[in-house]
Amino acid sequence: MPSTATARDTAKILIVDDDEGVTQTFARMLRLEGFEVRTATSAEAGLREAERSHPDAIILDLRMPIVDGLDFLRRLRADDTQRATPVAIVTGDYFLDDLISSELRELGAELKFKPLWLEDLVGLARNLLKVTH
Repeated sequence: MPSTATARDTAKILIVDDDEGVTQTFARMLRLEGFEVRTATSAEAGLREAERSHPDAIILDLRMPIVDGLDFLRRLRADDTQRATPVAIVTGDYFLDDLISSELRELGAELKFKPLWLEDLVGLARNLLKVTH
């Protein structure tokens, strides 16, 4: 039987990143902090997982092949059941076009830049979950 408060109130976080190394590292770090973590290595798989598991928050890579993070976010927001899910876009692209940055904000995504260290990632997850918990 879990003895900590966080185990009783486990939040589900979905990580979507085409780099499996990043996905697994982020997942491991968040699991150590008591979060329930699902992962996907493509936007399409991430959208299916979001529909299936209804995560409390999503951490999403911006630059992915075929469907990128912005398209993922547009599709997610088009789904009434996912419209309010907190999302953070994480990218290594420090030179984002202003139009992309603006649309990300309009779609309600928090923007963070890689690399994210343990305390950055945990802080980001907790900040996203403040919206829903």
